[in-house]
Amino acid sequence: MSSSPSGDRPLQLSPEVEQARAVGLPVVALESTIIAHGLPRPRNLDVARQLEDIVREEGACPATIAVLDGVARIGLSSGELVRVAEDPTIRKLGQRDLPVAQAFGASGATTVSATAWLAAAAGVRVFSTGGLGGVHRGFAESFDESADLGVLSQTRVTVVSAGVKSILDVPATLERLETLSVTVVGYRTASFPGFYLHSSGRPVDWTVDTPAEVAEVMRRQDTLGVRSALLVANPVPEAEQLDPELHDRALAEALAAAEREDVTGQRLTPYLLAALVRDTEGAAMEANLAAVRGNVRLGARIAVAYGS
Repeated sequence: MSSSPSGDRPLQLSPEVEQARAVGLPVVALESTIIAHGLPRPRNLDVARQLEDIVREEGACPATIAVLDGVARIGLSSGELVRVAEDPTIRKLGQRDLPVAQAFGASGATTVSATAWLAAAAGVRVFSTGGLGGVHRGFAESFDESADLGVLSQTRVTVVSAGVKSILDVPATLERLETLSVTVVGYRTASFPGFYLHSSGRPVDWTVDTPAEVAEVMRRQDTLGVRSALLVANPVPEAEQLDPELHDRALAEALAAAEREDVTGQRLTPYLLAALVRDTEGAAMEANLAAVRGNVRLGARIAVAYGS
């Protein structure tokens, strides 16, 4: 690998984010893994632009985060967004990969863990995504748990998501979030969302009804010096969720196929997600995108409320 050209610039704000900071406009972080690795081309670029436009419509500034040539970019130009969407060599970077990527001038799309950490490092308080990682099924045998949870336990950022990916062990993930002192609130719901589904069937302890209420919780975190994240669990609308029976059937078939083919470790999540999209004839992807759009809109409204 070649040496990094980034020098002593570990973070670089885009001109749009710099201008937003100068005039006091709230900023919302967006991840880039969904662009580079989560959606087919060319739809991925259209979705990336749409999500940024939703943030702007709500009176905030989008900051899609990625690492390009060893530099963490907090906000991307139009050309950089195209590069992330179209370059097949773009890696997937978690928080643990950031020092290596910077040291060797690598380029990559950021996962939830990397995006949350970089957003907080850049002073961006709100981050909208689709679904979090969590504790995997069969954890007692594999000890497989997403790095998202550990990072959120140490990072004061408000994450708006549709729960955790439904291929995971949702009850175990909620237990881990409690153990790690990550505050979870349901947005206009008393049930934890199920990513593709409106509800996972698991309760949440706290419900908030407005962006202003979320902003007030964030201010109390500031006052108390809380260092962990606030997770705002925002369910996909029932009218846009994946049919629950279809979801359960497709997931059971995907899990059985993964076991037969001995798909484990880092290969398992993308395998299961791809199988769900394939076996639901794309309906799972549409439910995912509906959730992401709703989370981005809510995240922008929370950022505006927090900044007012």
